[in-house]
This record gives sequence, C-alpha cells and structure tokens, in this order.
Amino acid sequence: MSSPRQSITLVITGASGSLYGLRLLERLLHAGERVYLLISKAGRVVIATEVGMALPDDEAELEALLTQLYQAHPNQLRVLADHDWFAPIASGSNASRAMVVCPCSCGTLAAIAHGSADSLIERAADVALKERRQLILVVRETPFSTIHLENMLTLSRMGATILPASPGFYHRPERVEELIDFIVARILDHLGIDHQLLKRWGGGEV
Repeated sequence: MSSPRQSITLVITGASGSLYGLRLLERLLHAGERVYLLISKAGRVVIATEVGMALPDDEAELEALLTQLYQAHPNQLRVLADHDWFAPIASGSNASRAMVVCPCSCGTLAAIAHGSADSLIERAADVALKERRQLILVVRETPFSTIHLENMLTLSRMGATILPASPGFYHRPERVEELIDFIVARILDHLGIDHQLLKRWGGGEV
C-alpha cells in the first residue's frame, strides 16, 4: 500500500446505518482510492444485524474477503485492528489525507471531541485533528441530545465536517439504495472524488 498521505481512513462504528459505510467503502475502492479500514466491535455486530454479513475476527481474513467482494486491487485495502498502536495512522508523521467515520456513533463522537484516544479509531481521529487533516463524521442518531449537539459544535470548531446521515428527497428516491447513495455522494463530494451516484440540484448529471 502507498503512503497513508495518499490514502483515506474509513471507520465503521456501531451506529445504525452500516450500509452507508459499506457502500462508501465500495465506492472508494472503485474510484481507485487506497483505504485503511477500521470496524469497531459494535460495528461488526450492527453489520451482522442490518446486513446479515458475519465478518471474520481476523483482520487478514476480513481484508481478503472485502478485497474479493468489492473487486479491489491487491494491497488497495488494509484492514486494521482497533488496538494496533503500530499502525501508520496512529502517528501524525504518517496520517492519511482524510478520515471518514461512517456511520459515527455518538459515543465515538464524544470520545473524539474530548480527545480520549483510547483506541486506534479515536487516536486516528485525534491525529487528523491535530495535523489539520480532513475529518468527516457521519453522525447517525435521532433525536440529538444537548450533549450530542455540543460535541458536534466542539468538533466543527476544530475543523471537522459534521455530515449527518440525513438523506434528501428532492431526487425522488424509489429505493433504499438511493437514500444511501445520497449520503455517500455527499461524502465523496467533500473528499473531492468524482462519482455518478445521483443528479445534481438543477437537473445536471454528476
């Protein structure tokens, strides 16, 4: 895999909406991006519940499975363990160019906002903030409590992008997949990655 500076870190946490994260992973790999992937323990449970996909515990096995599933190039995807403190993204000297937490649970949101860095997920986000790298948090919760809102405001002031999983309907979606693609398209827009997932406002094709 190339330098993390040329890669994107994708995190899937235990919030509902795991399909957002999996679809984003597919699109990133399809676009030729190199991806560091972290899935929390709760994220694995939610994927099994919402998608019916039982993920292997071994990171190498999961990496091989997802590489084959999404037809990625060799070494395009690297799956990391949440306790791997020797991973490149744990250091500011090797931070990815961007990090996306999709979906982002409010527990992960709070940990990042307060700099706990007790896991690789939290540490990588801490690195992204301190190195002024792009950090996108796709928060999935409803309703938001005052604590959630204050944590989002704190992170927004630090430079993070708060991108709630709130799809629009002006494109008249007919399938759940179109709602998922609406959010994934907005994430890709913020990452500066071309896509053909939906029509732009005003009727123009993406």
